[in-house]
Amino acid sequence: QVQLVESGGGLVQPGDSLRLSCAASGSTFTNYAVGWFRQAPGKEREFVSAISGSGARTSYVNFVKGRFTISRDSVKNTVYLQMNSLAFEDTAVYYCAARLASSSGALYFSHTEFAYWGQGTQVTVSS
Repeated sequence: QVQLVESGGGLVQPGDSLRLSCAASGSTFTNYAVGWFRQAPGKEREFVSAISGSGARTSYVNFVKGRFTISRDSVKNTVYLQMNSLAFEDTAVYYCAARLASSSGALYFSHTEFAYWGQGTQVTVSS
């Protein structure tokens, strides 16, 4: 079992950057594939990005491609989401989620596929 703690959210202006962190404890984090999701007020939780257990494979939803970068540090047991060129529409609570990785290095995109979740970190983009 793994415990996840997100950090790095905050209040920023349009065009600014933030780096979110998802720190894991309780298990070997490279055994887990990780996803970032977000949920804005009144909206459903939506997929943002995913990374395989090894970090070799990544994926992004279209509206963050070229602006967000997901990565992981196996020594620090942490997955990061670097967010650049933030826009008003990026305002949401951001969650990281994990599930046991497959031997094929598959990525997962649905929140129903993840068993472990952090508490979320608020990102607010406002002028």
